[in-house]
Amino acid sequence: MVSYCAAKGYRVDEIIKECASGLNDKRPKLIKMLNNTDVTCIVVEHHDRLTRFGFNYIQNWMNERGCLIEVINPATNDKDELMKDFVSLVTSFTARLYGLRRSKRRTERLIKELNDENNSLK
Repeated sequence: MVSYCAAKGYRVDEIIKECASGLNDKRPKLIKMLNNTDVTCIVVEHHDRLTRFGFNYIQNWMNERGCLIEVINPATNDKDELMKDFVSLVTSFTARLYGLRRSKRRTERLIKELNDENNSLK
């Protein structure tokens, strides 16, 4: 990415890396960058590295502010892109579902422990 920017004559002020899903809307580094009015160009390898859905909204918003979003490798196969989106959705919702189950089991275990403690105090 840095080599690409250098070849294009861009000055790289900051490299932002954030480990989060493109579906996640709670990405503090991304939000900070999007709200920074000093940012004039954002370069990403694929548009889904920025966001899985709503890329055009972000791109239009940033363009209105005079900020270019440049995608180095735009998707050329709509079917492949659609399948990636589908897999991302299923993966995200599956992870959330398992997280809810894990949370429910933890809550049930905590309630059992509290009940056991109360019974032992009697």
